Amino acid sequence: MTGTIDARPADSGPAAPPYAAPARTGTDPRQQSVGRLVSQATEQLSTLVRQEMALAKAELAEKGKRAGFGGGLLGAAGAFGYAGLLALAGTGVAALWLVLPLWAAALIVTAVLFVIAAVLGLAGRAQLRRATPPAPSRALDSVKADVEEIKGRVHR
Repeated sequence: MTGTIDARPADSGPAAPPYAAPARTGTDPRQQSVGRLVSQATEQLSTLVRQEMALAKAELAEKGKRAGFGGGLLGAAGAFGYAGLLALAGTGVAALWLVLPLWAAALIVTAVLFVIAAVLGLAGRAQLRRATPPAPSRALDSVKADVEEIKGRVHR
């Protein structure tokens, strides 16, 4: 023996000793120092912030893909609609030309087209105002909930 004292009772046989010292795994907060607890809290908060940022990034990427695809489809629809509108305008002028002079028929069709364009422009502007800001709402809600949880735990 080298002079160390074992506080455990002597082993009485092949079975495990009745007393086993608790393992120092660091999982029991009562056994950790304040500095270590603060360090763990900082690490956890840092991980949480990184995860929330990743969620926001993923959400914005998803919204961006959908907006891009939707914009492409709207652009294609607009191109075909424009071609159809030109054909319709020509048809309208030809139909009105049967009862009015050509200049009057063209003027009436042009005025109707500009009124339709104004109504569609106002409706589109209203829709764009409702779509902004393009914030990642789920991620923001999650961050707010995290902040409230942290505040609740700090005040205990």
